[in-house]
Amino acid sequence: MASAPNPAPNPDPDPSILERPGPLLEGRIAVITGGGGGIGASTAALFALHGAHVVIADIDETLSAATVEHVSADGGAITSIVTDVRDGEAVLRLRDQVLAELGRVDVLVNNVGHWVRHLGDFVDSTPAHWDALYQVNLLHVFSVTHAFLPSMIEQGSGSIINVSSVEGLRGYPSDAVYGAFKAAVVHFTKCLGVQVGRHGVRVNGIGPDVTESLQVPYSKWVPEDQAHLWPMWVPVGRMGVAADQARVLLFLASDLSAFVTGHTIPTDGGTGAHGGWFRSTSRPGRTWTNRPVAP
Repeated sequence: MASAPNPAPNPDPDPSILERPGPLLEGRIAVITGGGGGIGASTAALFALHGAHVVIADIDETLSAATVEHVSADGGAITSIVTDVRDGEAVLRLRDQVLAELGRVDVLVNNVGHWVRHLGDFVDSTPAHWDALYQVNLLHVFSVTHAFLPSMIEQGSGSIINVSSVEGLRGYPSDAVYGAFKAAVVHFTKCLGVQVGRHGVRVNGIGPDVTESLQVPYSKWVPEDQAHLWPMWVPVGRMGVAADQARVLLFLASDLSAFVTGHTIPTDGGTGAHGGWFRSTSRPGRTWTNRPVAP
């Protein structure tokens, strides 16, 4: 007589998650780097609204204080720790303070990043420029993750979310080095997600595009006489705002994404999917063109 098969493990760590409305991050501790402004600040506010105690680690004390005031006024639990995540020793101090004061970390959002202005082609760039890009776009992802991952493995749970860019998912002719580092974030996410999944830790990411932020203020860059072109540039017909990114980060932080790891979600309004094709308004009978007259 054949023995009975072993019972299957519970396929959902929280079967009621789809049945009970309410906060998605209640009781969890979330660390957000670069949480003082833009996407980071919007994410901090949304996470706090969903019950998380949020720790924002940002180099800008003024921005951080404003975010703390805003979130606290809405009743959210939030702490600010002024940190330059490019500094390895500062990252270790951040880890030690968070674990000493709050005891654990359930969600880590590696949000810091910047394209660091460079005018010219790769042949005109310098090692100093490469290093600056490395520190602000890739190195801190390694060091901050390395600092907090052991505690997540020990507790048997955690969600790490890396903010890359659409430029890590497609060719970026304006700065090949920036694009390479953003692509490295995507691949690090994939590799680490596979490696640590058995410990209950998930690793995912997002790849934003055409989204208003501190580094890319489209509301200032795009003049009023070009605003009608957004539907040509972006399939969803508008520029993104920080809340668009924060909502996807909330999904990846919560149990709603319990079966998702190793993936980077393109949060780009469809610009990556259209692959260089633009909606055409100037060529009769041709709805799309890969040679826009007035992009």
